[in-house]
Amino acid sequence: MKTISLEQEINPWEAQSARFKLAAQKLNLDEGLWKVLQYPNRELIVHIPVSMDNGKLEVFTGFRVQHSIARGPAKGGIRYSPDVTLDEVRALASWMTWKCAVVNIPFGGAKGGVICDPHKMSMGELERMTRRYTAELIEFIGPEKDVPAPDINTNEQVMAWMMDTYSMHMRQTVTAVVTGKPINIGGSRGRREATGRGIMIVCDEAVKKLGMRPESTRVIIQGFGNVGSNAAQLMMRAGYKVIGIIEVDGAIYNRNGINIDSLIKYRERVRGVVGFPEAEAADPAELLLTECEILIPAATENQITSQNVDRIKCRILAEGANGPTTATADEVLADKRVFIIPDILCNAGGVTTSYFEWVQDRQGYFWKESVVNDQLEDIMVSAFNDVVRFAETHQVNNRIAAYMLAIDRVAYTIKQRGIYA
Repeated sequence: MKTISLEQEINPWEAQSARFKLAAQKLNLDEGLWKVLQYPNRELIVHIPVSMDNGKLEVFTGFRVQHSIARGPAKGGIRYSPDVTLDEVRALASWMTWKCAVVNIPFGGAKGGVICDPHKMSMGELERMTRRYTAELIEFIGPEKDVPAPDINTNEQVMAWMMDTYSMHMRQTVTAVVTGKPINIGGSRGRREATGRGIMIVCDEAVKKLGMRPESTRVIIQGFGNVGSNAAQLMMRAGYKVIGIIEVDGAIYNRNGINIDSLIKYRERVRGVVGFPEAEAADPAELLLTECEILIPAATENQITSQNVDRIKCRILAEGANGPTTATADEVLADKRVFIIPDILCNAGGVTTSYFEWVQDRQGYFWKESVVNDQLEDIMVSAFNDVVRFAETHQVNNRIAAYMLAIDRVAYTIKQRGIYA
């Protein structure tokens, strides 16, 4: 195994490239297609002037990367964070291509971001920045071109501003330009819970496959935002024992299981999980390494690395976040025979229900929540079975199987379309 520095190991673009390379080699991918799929189609950098509340003018840097549009419009979230980088957005855009292909929905991959600290900005400043950023992207986004969605530090409100700005420029209401919107302006029922629900669906399948039962399955979840809290709540209701929750400012643990409904109410009141009376305080780094059957990293990238992977004690690793495990850590997890549900499968419930939202917006006909959830389950279960079958057939781990399946589908489409002509 080639030795690499920690900096290289945690670079998301390098991590994505390492997995792509290995999967492409296993597929004997044609050299020309390799070049087509290795790099994004288009990368946009914008500098956005925003008038701040104190009267000063600030300039923010924003990105939008479209990795592939071979299978349909590009699709991917927008994140607001002080540490957004072009490499990170590139990696996330390519992950979106593979994610959409794994669950077999007709989108390619994109991602966007703005370097800012939204926690230090007022609603007015965020709105002005969002509208200006959207205006800069007008020619590059649209229902047939590229469909943004929420991501870290963005939400339904940000999507409403984006949709309104785009609609103003088009002189008509275009609901299908973004997904993850409020329900009353074209959002889908079930979208908010979709990523967490998708995680539960694939965990259910993994538990069945390994001959386990939810009642005797202990779960630790890192991250209690939209994804982690919905996964925790749904899994608790399905009979799983959620014993630990890890957040940025601290962690909580209860070996008998945490009542997630009570925790959500507590968090709404105090804006955090620390001090929750029905569980004891724990060290976040240590809780990640505590023995459990299912570990769900649902926060940010690079949580399981060469530095801590040898102490991971779970049977199933269900990746709720994008890129929580480095390529170097993968090799150790394979030796430990940990059953990995890779991010491009595990957290694809969000983009799948975003696809349903886009379909409903374009039809002008909206589904009941039960229909959304049934359709989501069908797609997630099929994708899980496809990945596991691919892994067993090609004798590779689930992650490389998911990449191989995705790359194979995108490459096949490119060949069918005759891009070589």
